[in-house]
Amino acid sequence: MGNRGGVALLVLLVVMAVVVASVPSVGIYGIATYNRMTRLNEDAAERWSQVENQYQRRLDLIPNIARTVNRYMKHEQGTLEGVIKARAEATKVTLKADQLTPETLQKFQQAQDGLSGALSRLMVTVEKYPDLKAVGPVQDMMTQIEGTENRIAVSRKDYNTTANEFNKTIKVFPANIVAMVFNFQPKPLFKAQEGAEKAPEVFKEEGK
Repeated sequence: MGNRGGVALLVLLVVMAVVVASVPSVGIYGIATYNRMTRLNEDAAERWSQVENQYQRRLDLIPNIARTVNRYMKHEQGTLEGVIKARAEATKVTLKADQLTPETLQKFQQAQDGLSGALSRLMVTVEKYPDLKAVGPVQDMMTQIEGTENRIAVSRKDYNTTANEFNKTIKVFPANIVAMVFNFQPKPLFKAQEGAEKAPEVFKEEGK
């Protein structure tokens, strides 16, 4: 199967070379299409680096969060332990642009969404204590968490937008022929976090 695939690709390359030599406009189209795909591929890689940066920023924020909780929220150590555990799981999964596949991105997203969930539960906990929420360092902690989560959401959206444009470009005919010849592969996309469309419930009435 592998040999036949290699032969088929070789035949395709030969045919394209003949066509390009005989029809210059085809060659011009092929070069322009290849350059566009290359630019989009590089743009997606750059967008992914921003995703990595924002996730790393969040990981770096956890020690400060731990200090704040230990100082002002000793009664909520269980919530903090959840955050620390989720951070440890997130640090186990690293992913570079050239390693992106649907499977690796799913594993990466699950680990990062686990930390998002733990931080969300911490925020809900703080909301239960108005007096605690008014403390300066706690306010700062909440602002940093919210700001980081917003930046992560933006960076993920930017990556998805660029990757989606790349994917559409390599799938349409006749550009898909150029993509096949130069082995441009579709890029996986972030999916919405399960339950993200629902606002967290801060308080629940008894018996419900």
